[in-house]
Amino acid sequence: MRRLLERLYAHAPAAQHGYELMKETGLASGTLYPLLMRMADQGLVEAEWHPPAQPGRPPRHAYRLTPSGLALARELAGQGPLGDREGAPA
Repeated sequence: MRRLLERLYAHAPAAQHGYELMKETGLASGTLYPLLMRMADQGLVEAEWHPPAQPGRPPRHAYRLTPSGLALARELAGQGPLGDREGAPA
């Protein structure tokens, strides 16, 4: 979960698509999506549908940290590689 929090935090407040998160974290889809669902159930992440970028393509889910998720990411920031990322919210 920490690696996923790092990536979402680094891009906050922008939403990230699952495929982008898989590439950036190295997590397999069978790990990433259940983790995102658990984080959503815990109120750390919110999911939203994005319309297709091109006709004929399916809509995509995008994920972003909630205020609670941002607070957790900030709390963990002093405990390892999550901290002081350029462009991350203060």
